[in-house]
Order: sequence, then C-alpha cells, then structure tokens
Amino acid sequence: MTAQKGKDLLVKIADGAGYTTVAGLRTRRLAFNAETVDITHAESANRWRELLDGAGVKRAAVSGRGLFKDASTDALMRQIFFDGAVKAYQIVIPDFGTVQGAFQIANLEFAGEHNGEVTYDVSLESAGELTFTAL
Repeated sequence: MTAQKGKDLLVKIADGAGYTTVAGLRTRRLAFNAETVDITHAESANRWRELLDGAGVKRAAVSGRGLFKDASTDALMRQIFFDGAVKAYQIVIPDFGTVQGAFQIANLEFAGEHNGEVTYDVSLESAGELTFTAL
C-alpha cells in the first residue's frame, strides 16, 4: 500500500437510502482491539504467559474531529446520539478496503473559540460483528 491522503479515509453513516459521508471531519481514526484470555498455569514453559487462541472480545473504535459543514449529517448524528441508537456505518480505508457494521455514538463533544468556528468530536464504538471487504 502506498501513501494515501488522509482526507480519503471516510466515515459513512446509513441514512435510509444508503450511506452518506459524515461531512466536515478533518481527522479520523479507526482502532481495532482484542482482549486476551490468559491461561498461564504453574506448568507453563519457563513461566511464559500463555493465551487462549481465538478467545476474548474484539471491538473497534472510530473517532473524528471536524467542523459543521452539512446540516443533514449533523442533524442525523445528533439525533442518533440522543436516541442512543445503534446504526450501520462504513469506514472506507483508501487502497485497503471497507469496514462495515453496527456502531453506537459513545461521545459527541462541541467546542468553539471566541474568534473561530464551532467544532465537534465524535467517538463510535462497535456494537456487533464487523465485516471487512478488501479492495
């Protein structure tokens, strides 16, 4: 994979007619995490930790920071947060693939400087199995 433009990493939200890009995001981040299950015991070789293969909880977190640019996606995200709803999202990773599945907005923050624009931070947490489609 060659170097890619950060603006091409997209977060898309299901809007009832398909997926629409969450507008105004200046930074985006996708992180995958997996818990480990420690099965180390008294007879583990030289007391090295042993992990149970295929066990533990997997999760993904998406975060972004941006400014208000598109009233329809701003309103959609705000309503989803206040409803506590789990919705379908796509995260498009350029020249790599698309991660798709259910996420819940876990954090939505607003900030503004006296002489600047109002910005927002959003964090999403996976809420079910995710799929990956390679390009």
